[in-house]
Amino acid sequence: MLLTIYVEAQRKKSFPNIVFILADDLGYGDLGCFGAVAIKTPNIDRLAQEGIKFTNFYSASSICSPSRAALLTGRYPQRMGINNVFFPDSFTGMPQSEITIAELLKEKNYKTGIIGKWHLGHRERFLPLQQGFDHYFGIPYSNDMSSVVYIKNNEVVDYHVNQRELTKTYAKQAQDFIEKNKNSPFFLYISHNMPHVPLYASKDFRNISQKGLYGDVIEELDWSVGIILTKLESLGLLENTLVIFSSDNGPWLVMEEQGGSAGILREGKQFTFDGGMRVPTMAMWKKRIKPGTIYDGLATQMDWFPTFAHLLDIPLPGNRLIDGSDISKVLFQNGKREGDTFLFFEGSQLQGFRQGKWKIKKPYMGTKGSPWQKAVAAHDTLLFDLTKDPGETLNLYPEKKYLALELFSKMEQEYKKLGPLPESLIVTSGKDNSHFEYLKDNEN
Repeated sequence: MLLTIYVEAQRKKSFPNIVFILADDLGYGDLGCFGAVAIKTPNIDRLAQEGIKFTNFYSASSICSPSRAALLTGRYPQRMGINNVFFPDSFTGMPQSEITIAELLKEKNYKTGIIGKWHLGHRERFLPLQQGFDHYFGIPYSNDMSSVVYIKNNEVVDYHVNQRELTKTYAKQAQDFIEKNKNSPFFLYISHNMPHVPLYASKDFRNISQKGLYGDVIEELDWSVGIILTKLESLGLLENTLVIFSSDNGPWLVMEEQGGSAGILREGKQFTFDGGMRVPTMAMWKKRIKPGTIYDGLATQMDWFPTFAHLLDIPLPGNRLIDGSDISKVLFQNGKREGDTFLFFEGSQLQGFRQGKWKIKKPYMGTKGSPWQKAVAAHDTLLFDLTKDPGETLNLYPEKKYLALELFSKMEQEYKKLGPLPESLIVTSGKDNSHFEYLKDNEN
């Protein structure tokens, strides 16, 4: 009997804990390890210094709900009909038939928790506990939407959320989850609402950065990462924990000084230029990932699902296509990702394609702009060499039309692999009336 208990304890120890930290609307240029100077992020930078930094890592969407659906399922959100964001008056959510990372890890008896923003449907049948999570605490949608509430598991527990304490609250909840589950392998998904507007920082972090309120918010996020790392270290768990940090999409540039920076990239949130979808990403697992590794190859948020499956020897679901690729060789063996193509969607519309260093973009009508979307000029077909021109400034299409035609052909082949796509799950009038309610009375 004692031998059986010992063997089971050793087996559990062999499974790594996974902590996935996701920021909301964080720009490619907002972290020290990605070039920020006026914002100090030593704890997030530590993940890059002691682990791997991805320089060409893509979210599957330039907006919230689709990007989160893709992260959790390893699939393009268009497969699910998630082409826009869910709102407080939405009756829909991510289909319950989808298999999430949490459900996948349940096959190895992981304890699973999410702290923070869900944004994949707030009605009970769509909440995290119905998608493989054992525990949920957080705001079910964006923090600028009406009726912001805290939900614990399946119940509303607070109708009066003090957003100034939001990041600290999530840090405390994460610490509690780790403490409670320290003797079992666990998956903890910490999905921050910040730095999505309206911006809030606690009293301890007000006016500490050189980048105004936005910088204060990022530095408090960095502090929370440090709190989590310290908790893992204090329990002797850090060396057997894979810690990942990323963002759901690029910065909300129309918010100007409160919207962050895309750094060297073009445009931001809501657009399929790289500033909207290439996100700062790093991963650390002490003694497994070589410190200071930089990976310049293409990788995506959809890759985590098949990577975790491979890591834990879990077969991928046989009844659906997974769009991500296993990147365990990139993480642990200084190898390369299989596959170098990526489709860029705006909603249900295919707008671009990347293969290797080349990116092609279809003609775009442009947008005049609005309080919630930056104005962007119309353009004809665009072709970029992203290794030489990450800012997408030099259009090579006029001199390389033959290459553009090849890329368009390959793009159509990749698109057809998706098969028939469902109608959109999200029907809106084009503007959520609850947006910016908090912006009118933002005491920050």
